Amino acid sequence: MSDLQRLLDLEEIRQLKYGYFRCVDTKDWDGVSACFVPEATASYPGQTCADRGEIVEFLSGSMFPGLITMHHGHHPEIRFEDVVEQDGADRANGTWYLHDKVFAPEFNWALEGTALYEDRYVRTPEGWRMSHTGYERMFESTWTTEDGFRLKQGNRSRGGE
Repeated sequence: MSDLQRLLDLEEIRQLKYGYFRCVDTKDWDGVSACFVPEATASYPGQTCADRGEIVEFLSGSMFPGLITMHHGHHPEIRFEDVVEQDGADRANGTWYLHDKVFAPEFNWALEGTALYEDRYVRTPEGWRMSHTGYERMFESTWTTEDGFRLKQGNRSRGGE
């Protein structure tokens, strides 16, 4: 692989993960689905998913319309595999530092935390896609929002345009 192709692939993988975070926060479930190959797996705290459909079902079921979320992925460390699998596909692995906030105004509850995502990527005819994603928490803090804390939900976080 040429140095230029490697740089282009790195940027495509970064854009893929950035899109995943955006689609989760805007509740764009078709967009989330498009980030994965059909046989993708996921491991979230307390939940494993065996395919793309289960990933989307879990996320969409967890993110009800009144929930406001912010997921930022930082400091991607992308590593290309030198060994090509039997299917001949190019593969890469990635570690991302997550910073997330979750607000549930209906329940006067909020969360802020960090985690490390571990991803696997595969090049498909449509471009790079995730074949696995999952994270383990570094920390999370929770609190109630009753004590003078005010929050207004934006339309995009409800899944609107």
